Parts: sequence; structure tokens; C-alpha cells
Amino acid sequence: MLTVSEKGEESVFRKLLKLLLRIDWLALIPMIILLVYGVMFIYGTGQQVGGYAAVTFWKKQLVWIALGFVVWLVLAFSNYRYVWIPGWILYAIGLLMLVMVLFWGVKVYGAKRWLDLPGFRVQPSEFAKLAVLITVAWFVSLKDIDINKIWNIGICAIIGGIPFFLILIEPDLGSASAMIPIVAVLLFVARLKWRIIIFFVASALIAVPAAYPFLHDYQKERIYVFLDPDRDPLNRGWNQLQSELAVGSGGTWGKGFMEGTQNTLGFLPQTVSNTDFIFSVIAEETGFVGSCTLLLMYTLIIAAALRTAIVTRDEFGKCLAAGIAAVIFFHSFVNIGMSIRIMPVTGIPLPLVSYGGSFTLTMMTYLGILQSIYACTIKEKQDSR
Repeated sequence: MLTVSEKGEESVFRKLLKLLLRIDWLALIPMIILLVYGVMFIYGTGQQVGGYAAVTFWKKQLVWIALGFVVWLVLAFSNYRYVWIPGWILYAIGLLMLVMVLFWGVKVYGAKRWLDLPGFRVQPSEFAKLAVLITVAWFVSLKDIDINKIWNIGICAIIGGIPFFLILIEPDLGSASAMIPIVAVLLFVARLKWRIIIFFVASALIAVPAAYPFLHDYQKERIYVFLDPDRDPLNRGWNQLQSELAVGSGGTWGKGFMEGTQNTLGFLPQTVSNTDFIFSVIAEETGFVGSCTLLLMYTLIIAAALRTAIVTRDEFGKCLAAGIAAVIFFHSFVNIGMSIRIMPVTGIPLPLVSYGGSFTLTMMTYLGILQSIYACTIKEKQDSR
């Protein structure tokens, strides 16, 4: 027979085991690996560039990661079903900040995308994307909502459309375009009928060329250069050509950490080598093997999100998990795609790897919510036994 103390120890052991089983290791381990990747190469690019970047950027990134882990832990051990409440608050604050950035935003490279707050700088568009995901996911998962009704589709379009146009005005076409796959995936998961999906796809194919005259000149030039980098190889085509060269020159195993020449010698744009073009640095220094490892980590996180979306019985959780998969896929695909010239150059950072406080914090928020959905699903299964 077990003594009281042995029963207590067994009870503690079982509780610990249950807790460990509720952790989504398929998402957590790749998240940590990608964060380590990020700090390493933010540090490396900083040392190669020198000056302020060498001393400060990687330390700031560690601070944001630490804050991100606090948020991740809070969300991971909370019930995600109540996240729609702060989601609406974040949505309202996000819209306010997007309006503020148009008047008082910091102008960098011709665009107002950041707000200077005491002690730090924020990018409101990142929080707006998170708010749109939570808000639309909550709306389409309501029991009385038939997403195939035109007015319900219109409400989703308004929720995503207002921040879309505010971000577009900055101008930041890359961040604005992220709203489209988020809302599209959520509508699909909410069982939008195929005839409506086909109608929207056909409309988009017509609307994209029709929107061309309304693009800024630099945005049009990016499309031209994407189609033909040799059109302007020493100016607008320079970044993409040098990025391709960096990726290709890495070979199988790479040139070694901090041994890449494209960034060191200034061929890659050093102002964004730790953000938009950090994949090019990683590919050159770690080669095909390191690049595939990076891609594998994203694949595992997306697979974990989709698996969670499939196994959870709650519609809100299903929509959130699928939307998180869409966000991570879109950002990683576009960022890596522009580095190897299968996508035009846009200001889309690489999830969990690129330098940036707002982006890192929101990405870890997404994954904290994902962990909460997984944990609640497993707990319900454990309690039903």
C-alpha cells in the first residue's frame, strides 16, 4: 500500500506530467530555436556593420524577447476563450495609433510607420494585425453568425479594411497586404461557400491590375525591378540582386558565422540586413543546411498551428489557430521569397528572427495564444477520461 507521502508525491508527479503534456513542444522548441537564430544574426550583422548597431541592437532584441516570454507565459496559462475582450480593446487602440502615426509618426525612408514613445519606438501596424485576427476570429465563430450572409462578410471586410487602408496610407503596402490572408483564412475556416470563394478570387484577379494606377511610383518600380532586376541594377534592383548573390554564395554549409562577405563589404543594404534581408545573411553564412533548418522550424510551427486548429472542438480556437498559421506562413514566405526573387521587395520581416520589438512581441503573443488553445484542448481531453 502507498503511504500518504507516496500518494502525495504520485499526485504531484501526475500533475507535473499532465502539465508537460499540455505544452505544445512542436511549436515551443522551433520558437526558441528561431529566437536564438535571430539574436545570433542580429549580433553578427551588428558587429559587421559596427557602431551603434554593434553595441545596442542585439541587447534590445533580448529585452523584447524577455518581454515576449512574459506575455507568452501569461497567455499560455490563461483561457484563450476570453482573449476576444482585450482583442477589441487592442483593435480600438490600434486604430487610434494608426491615425496618430499619420500625423506624428516617425518618417523613415519616406514612410511614416513608427511612433516614438518615451524610451522606445512602436510599429502600430503589427498590433493592428493581431487585433484584426482576434476580432474577426471571434466574430465568425459566434453561434448565430452565418458567414455566407453578405452583411456578415461585409462586417469582416470592415474590421480588416479600416486598418488596411490606414496602413496603406503610411504607406506600407507589405504590412497592409498581411490583412488579406488573415481575413481570407478566417472566412474559409468559418465555412464560406465555394461559390463565394470563387467569386472573391475572380474579383481579386480583376482588382489587382485595376489597382495599379493608384500605386506610388516607388511601388510600381519595385514590381518592374522584381520582373527584371537588370532594369536598374545599381539602384532599385541592387538589393534584390545582391540578396540573390548572398543566398547562392552560401553553398552547402555556408561561409561561417560572421564570415559572409555580402554584408561585411556593404553589398547587402546594411540598414536592413538585420530585418528585411536577414535571411540572405543567414543563407550566406550557414548555407543550404542552415537555410533548410530555418525553413523546417517554420514548417513545424505552421504544422503545430494547423494540427491545433483540427483537434480543437471550439470554433473560436479553430479560427485563431488557423489565422496564426496564416500569419506566420505569409510573413516567412514573403520575406524569404523576396530574398530569392520569387516575391517583390516589401518591408515584411522574418518571424522571430528579424530585429524589431513590436514584431517580436506580437509574434510571441500569437504563439502564446496558440499554446493556450492547445493546452485547453488537451486539458479537456484529460478531464473527460
